[in-house]
This record gives sequence, C-alpha cells and structure tokens, in this order.
Amino acid sequence: MKWKILPPAPSEHLARYVGVLPLLAQLLHNRGIIDPSDAEMFLAGDKRLENDPALLPEMGKAVAAIMRAVLGGQTIAVFGDFDVDGVTATTLLVQGLQTIGGRVIPYIPHRVEEGHGLNMPALEKLHQQGASLVITVDCGITANEEALQAREMGLDLIITDHHEVTGPLPTALAVVDPKRGDSTYPFRELAGVGVAFKLLQALFHATGRDGQADGFLDLVALGTVADMVPLLGENRYLVRRGLEVLNATSRPGIRELAICAGLEIGRIDAESISFMLAPRLNAAGRLEHASVSYDLLNVDSPEEARQGAELLETRNVERQRLTSQFMSLAEAKLSPVGEDTPLLMVADEEFRAGVNGLVAGKLTDKYYRPALILEIGENESKGSARSIPEFNVVAALWECRDILSHFGGHAQAAGFTVPNENIDSLRQRLLEIARDKLADVELQPSINIDAEVELAGLGGKTLALITRLEPFGKANAAPTFLSRGVKVVDFRRVGSDGEHLKFRLNDRGVVWDAIGFRINHNDDIPSCIDIVFNLKLNNWNGRESLELEILDFLPARG
Repeated sequence: MKWKILPPAPSEHLARYVGVLPLLAQLLHNRGIIDPSDAEMFLAGDKRLENDPALLPEMGKAVAAIMRAVLGGQTIAVFGDFDVDGVTATTLLVQGLQTIGGRVIPYIPHRVEEGHGLNMPALEKLHQQGASLVITVDCGITANEEALQAREMGLDLIITDHHEVTGPLPTALAVVDPKRGDSTYPFRELAGVGVAFKLLQALFHATGRDGQADGFLDLVALGTVADMVPLLGENRYLVRRGLEVLNATSRPGIRELAICAGLEIGRIDAESISFMLAPRLNAAGRLEHASVSYDLLNVDSPEEARQGAELLETRNVERQRLTSQFMSLAEAKLSPVGEDTPLLMVADEEFRAGVNGLVAGKLTDKYYRPALILEIGENESKGSARSIPEFNVVAALWECRDILSHFGGHAQAAGFTVPNENIDSLRQRLLEIARDKLADVELQPSINIDAEVELAGLGGKTLALITRLEPFGKANAAPTFLSRGVKVVDFRRVGSDGEHLKFRLNDRGVVWDAIGFRINHNDDIPSCIDIVFNLKLNNWNGRESLELEILDFLPARG
C-alpha cells in the first residue's frame, strides 16, 4: 500500500480562513474547497446547496405529462432498478404520486431473468395491466429500442435517470437526466433517487405542496449513499438532511432493518448506510427479487416489517458466503496477476449475476486494476465491471459497443451483456484500451493522507472539527492522518478468524485504543510504528470514547 501525503495548503490559502483552525483549512483545501464563502456553505450543508428542479432537462414536459395522467385517472407505472438506488427511487415516486392522487403500480425487474433496465416483456405486462404511462427511475437512458417499441404499443414513456449518456437520447415524452449533454442543471452527480426526488419536488410544487417532499429524504439518503455518488454539492445537503429524517423515521421496515443490523435509530450515519443497511437492502435483488426490499420500505405492519428484515438478514449472510466463494474462484482463474496486466477479466459458468459486481469490486480494491466478471450463459454472458479513477470503464465499453448486446453505467461501475462468441474479442480489445489509457499509471493501491499530526495532540476538539465535514462518502472521505514514532504497548488478534488487530498505543504518555480491520500482517509487529488512521468515536455499552481506526502501519522510520 502506497502512502500519498497530500501537499500542504499554501500559506495564502490558510491566511484567508480568519478564525478557522489550520487543520480544518487544510482538510477543506484537500477537498477542493478554496474560497471561504464556499467553505461556509459546505460546512453548513444547508438548503443553499439545493437546486431548482425546473432546471433539469425537460422537467416541465415530464410534470405536464404526469399531471395529465393523474387528472385523467390513467394508470401510471414506475419502472425502477433492483439496487438500493432503484428501489428507494421506486418507493419514493410511487408514494409521492399516490399523494397527489395518482393511480400507480410499481415494477422492478428480476436481475437474472430480465437484467438491467427496460425490457419489452415487462412493458407488455404493464400495458396489459392497464398502464398508459411508464416512468423510469434509475434506468432507461440507453433504452432506445425499448422506447420506440413502447411508442408503437401505445405506451407513453418518461425517462428519469442519472447514468452516463453514451448515445442518442431515447424517444420519449421527456428524458430527465442531469448528465445530458445539453443539461444546464448546476449539479450533475445526483443519484437515481435524487433525480426522482427532484421530479417529486416539481410535482408537489405544481400541486401546491411545496416542502412536503422533504418527508421522503430518508429514502434519498439511503439510495444516494448506497450508490456511491459524490457526497458534495447538492448531494451533501440531500444526505445530511435525509439522515435527520431517517433517524426520526416512522417507517417500520427501516426501524426493523436497523435492529437486525445492530444499529440504533438516532445514531445512523452515512457509514451505517454504506456498511450495514445498504448491503441488506441490496441482498434481495442480488439473490432473488428486489421486491422483498421494496415491500419492506412500504410495509405498515411492524410484524410484517420484522419478518421482512429477518428475511433480508438471511439473504445478506448468503450474499457474503457467495461473494467469498466466487472471489476465490476468480483469483484461482486469474493467478498469477502480473505487473504488466492492466485489466482483469474472468468468465465462468459458476458466477452469479447478483454478486459479480461485488467480486469485481474486491478484485479492483486488491489489485488496483479495472476488473470484469462474466457469468457465462447459454448464448450470451452478463458481466459487471468495476474500475479505478484513472480508467473510465463505461467509455471503454463504448469503444467495444459493436460486439456488445447492451451496456451502461458509470465511469467506475458498469454492466454489460456480450454474445459468447465475442468474449475473447472483448477481452483483447479492453486489454488494448487499458494498456493505452494506463500506460503511465502506477497500478498500486494507495491511501491519501490529509495531514501528518502528532497523536498526543489529538482529542475531542479534533473530533468535533472532523465531524463538521460529515456526512462522509465518495469525494468526501473521512479525514486520514499520519502519526510517526508511536509506541506499541500491546496488541492482539480479534474477530471470529482473528482477521482484525486490536492495539494499545502510546505517544508521549497518551495511551490510545486502536483497531485495524482486515490488516494483513504477521505477529512480528515492531515496538514503534508509523500509523495511518481515522479518528473515530467508539460507542460501547453506552460509553463513548475516542479510538483510532488503523488503515495501515509500517516500522517507524529511524
């Protein structure tokens, strides 16, 4: 693991922050926040970060068409994706449309049987159920053929999405996506549920319900954090305010899910969503059907909520087992990974679509390379890709579009379908693209370090300063520090398989508890070490204490 200490902020930058501690000014500088007025808005994280939904492309057309359908008593279908972003967006828009009197039916496709996005059998089914208008959430921006067929069938279509636009826009009544080339919306990084929320805000404004959409921000926080979009700009406000709504939620499903995850309502933060709630909500769509998660978010009965949460808990345990199993299979087929290998691609009949993305992500984290996992089918193979910041995987797939059946996604996460006879060609072409794009990139995992600090000087004031930067997530990671020459008082292995390290550390008489999760290290630990860490508040049995989360360590220099 390579340590990258971010450069110190220029003295003129620090001088502009009158009355602000130098460490906070440095942390803001590291996040690209240079102007003190921008810093004030960032730290406040309030409604000033929010944008007018009317600025989104074709929002006016979408609102007008939906209002016609509602007032005309038409049946509206909301077609979502099967991940947390899609499920929360579907829930939000279904409930929101019902609030303004809409007749609404939800539809979430089966990951294995239908795959991502719009498909004709689903549209035909919705048409048979009486739907005359279909609104997509978190999908649809690449559904050109399906959009044309929907029109021929007599179905009106509105697309709301947040994925990259990789070709011509589908033919629809409205296409609402902040990533459209002609978009003038001030913030392009909304999640799918974020775009659905902006549509709901516009609908509520049109029906005299301004402000009422904020009651759905718990769903926005869940989907936005789970989809790993940057927690900057408008997303920062939506998640910050959404966490407040989430921690006061009256949704029985969320409350029961939190209990299963060992979380306390009132203390849920973005990290809780990322590592505890989102994996459980995602587990249903990964292994069977996301309707289990959708039902949990919509249920009114506490008993049904408890049963649904327990079912998701079971599914999540199985998801963990399969991810571990297929990670071992992938590594066995890849071994060895040479330094001259710029991209990893593994195909096998045993892989399962629901966990392919997780396995690809683990490979990317471990080897710092783009990774693609394909489940070989009878005629076609479905794949998931994960990538590093230096390699836009959806752009690479675009260059291979002539040999793909479908593809779409984001710069660092994408899905695709390829005819089996094209798998070898796809592998060779992606390797060539990666060799070209990554020729000057050091393919080694690294940790960005915000600042070097003296461990003995840290305390509650430092934690209070760090807390002002929350919520943490993509593009706004929890601050990472380096302290040198720390003495190891003692250490022991903890966890069911001894995979974690628990430390007691001493710096100039100040003793700290510390833990390192899944740190690969033998038991020959030096008595004095340099550590890279996050500062955490540990809550155990009602007692709060400061703790270090060790990300990496080395023998102390000198």
